[in-house]
Amino acid sequence: MYFTDRGIEELVERRGDEQITIEWLAERLRDFVDLNPEFETPIERLATYLARLDDEDDD
Repeated sequence: MYFTDRGIEELVERRGDEQITIEWLAERLRDFVDLNPEFETPIERLATYLARLDDEDDD
């Protein structure tokens, strides 16, 4: 189990029944980066990953 799994599990336990929009998620990610600028790169990578999930592989 990765350390990040704890946070993910807490998220599922606390908010697993909620439905959110991508716009809401984007705003929360922006808020997080505003408060924690050192995480800008990982948040950017996560956002890009999520945005491209349905893209076909170029391989």
